[in-house]
Amino acid sequence: MGLISEIRARARHVVGPVLGICAVIYFAYHVVHGDRSLFALNQLNKRVEAARGIQAETSLMRRKLEERVSLLHPRSLDPDMLDERARIMLNYALPDDMVIPTDP
Repeated sequence: MGLISEIRARARHVVGPVLGICAVIYFAYHVVHGDRSLFALNQLNKRVEAARGIQAETSLMRRKLEERVSLLHPRSLDPDMLDERARIMLNYALPDDMVIPTDP
């Protein structure tokens, strides 16, 4: 019985630090590999950069379209833009225009 009581006495002093070490290992693992970990942060940053690139392209396209639309505004109507849009919409061409038919 002396051996069993000795093991129990020493186990009381070892259980706390072992549980503490296990808790630290558990949290350290999830800091690196969890849902909100460093790897997930890295992936999220890559997705944010890709979205910023798409947003920049979309903003540029929007500005170009806004510039073209502003040329058709009644207060600042550009005759060349009006002529271009009218010919496209009505499918007209001037006598000196070269028309190249394409298959749709």
